Amino acid sequence: MYILRLSNDRGQTLTDWLNSRHTFSFGTYFDPNFRGFSDLLVINDDIVAPSQGFGMHPHDNMEIISIVLSGMLEHRDSLGNDGVIKPGEIQKMSAGFGITHSEYNPSTVDPVHFLQIWIVPEEKNLPPSYEQKKFGLNQTHNQLCLVAANEENEEIIRIHQDVRLYQSILDCSRCLSYTLDKSRAVWIQVAQGSVMVNDNLLMAGDGLGIWDEERQITIQGADDRSHFLLFDLSGN
Repeated sequence: MYILRLSNDRGQTLTDWLNSRHTFSFGTYFDPNFRGFSDLLVINDDIVAPSQGFGMHPHDNMEIISIVLSGMLEHRDSLGNDGVIKPGEIQKMSAGFGITHSEYNPSTVDPVHFLQIWIVPEEKNLPPSYEQKKFGLNQTHNQLCLVAANEENEEIIRIHQDVRLYQSILDCSRCLSYTLDKSRAVWIQVAQGSVMVNDNLLMAGDGLGIWDEERQITIQGADDRSHFLLFDLSGN
């Protein structure tokens, strides 16, 4: 089975400094058909104006991943972490039993465009933690690059849930394949460009969920440069 989530059908929060599109229910936006997918709870596609951002605010019991697509995002938190995330870098904050943080666009000229992803952790009230890693084009270009999983591996980011997160940047007409086990589920989110997933054309902002079947998934670049994420999740 599969479900298609088109970019223009997503929820939206629009202010004078923020344009946020919500793949799943978030905040005051609620869609009973899109309340998350397996343990994937939130994909927010955010554009923040120069010199603006989210002030210090609390989180708990959530794995929060930020992926910058363009511009820069400055992060500060109550653990003492303070850094700037740029394209090619991925940040993860395990909120655990409680953490406060801010996200701010440090540029006075350019907006920042980033994805914020929330994943429900497998265990509550873990110690809060923070990671930031860079994944070069040599790792993601025309191949699936594992960037986060629940395993001890210095090359990737650790998340506390049975999820494997891949990303790739595909050239036009280049193909990748991924085998879906019947006990698992896959969500594909297009960040930039467009891809063909089997018979479905997905544009930037579109998402596709597949579950309860065993099949080969073929992903083909349909634009000069197409950046997408693939989440391998529990099918239960």
